Amino acid sequence: MLKRFVIRSVFAFGAVGFASAAVAQQWAPGSEIVGQSIQVQTNGVTNTIYFDQGGAARIVSPGGNVVNATWTTNGQQLCLNTGAANECWSYTQAFQAGQNVSMTSSCGTSMWMANATNPPRVENAGERG
Repeated sequence: MLKRFVIRSVFAFGAVGFASAAVAQQWAPGSEIVGQSIQVQTNGVTNTIYFDQGGAARIVSPGGNVVNATWTTNGQQLCLNTGAANECWSYTQAFQAGQNVSMTSSCGTSMWMANATNPPRVENAGERG
């Protein structure tokens, strides 16, 4: 009886691990921040970037000035383009709400913190029968 319980427990934990790995493999870069905002601190100044649907972005300074921009993900980079400047940061994993992430571009290093994130997107693989 105990042996059967242990085997079931091992199988259950294995299945949870497999499901987590499947979700991680399906991460679409940028999907967790669409419609969300991120605080970005560079050289002691914290701006808020809003990542809107369709690749539109808004960069809001501490004083309330708004710079319209666009955003894209390309390979392992997150890029912002204001028309006057384009900057890309190394982007290899999904943002987690409330967790600081150090990101580096050709211009230097910034601390990024997502205020909120979208849940992982999971595709339905269908039933097997």
